Amino acid sequence: MNRTDRLYALVEELRVVAPRPRSARWLAERFEVSVRTVERDISALQQSGVPIWAEAGRTGGYCIAREHTLPPVNFTPEEAMAMAVALQTMGAAPFRPAAEAAMRKLVFAMSSDDTQAARDLAGRVHFLRDEFVLNRVPRLIADALAHPRVLRVVYSDRAGAQTHRDIEPLGYVESSGIWYLIAWCRLRRGIRAFRIDRILDVTVTAETPEQRNLTADDIDIVYGRLEPLSL
Repeated sequence: MNRTDRLYALVEELRVVAPRPRSARWLAERFEVSVRTVERDISALQQSGVPIWAEAGRTGGYCIAREHTLPPVNFTPEEAMAMAVALQTMGAAPFRPAAEAAMRKLVFAMSSDDTQAARDLAGRVHFLRDEFVLNRVPRLIADALAHPRVLRVVYSDRAGAQTHRDIEPLGYVESSGIWYLIAWCRLRRGIRAFRIDRILDVTVTAETPEQRNLTADDIDIVYGRLEPLSL
């Protein structure tokens, strides 16, 4: 995430919980930067006129003015619960962090009565899970489409053999809860599908790849039917 995007995300994060504070350490962990970087970013926002101030004390942190919070939105408790269910069934999707942020914004933007009603409904829904740890998709991969850069990855195939590749991200495909990054592979000189949980290491280079248009015909699927995401 570049600095401009991070500054915007910091403001949005503070808006979500306003008027409650967020500590510099919490924000640093959230955006995977140092506490010093957060402090510099907050200072830059304050100098640009954003109404952020610091509250001292054990539970203190940075706050933003109440009038800069999101206004109540017209979501019913049932709709909010449905979105929460959808979030929980995403698994280790590349978009999970963004979905969690959107869910927090939704909850804090609703009226207090609707929020409580949604939480009461949510308390009646449960998920039966196997004993496993949810492996989150690295942010560098999750941001691959929003901020196009050539990625340098270490990839392990199904036999465990590792290769180092430079790839140009093009899209994602999900199958039975498993996510794949579709990319132009410079090593193989063609489009390849990289199972995300087999990407052992990733580095973002400074190179912006040339624009390539990805279609369903470019993805060689021998079974099943590809369904595009629509909004």
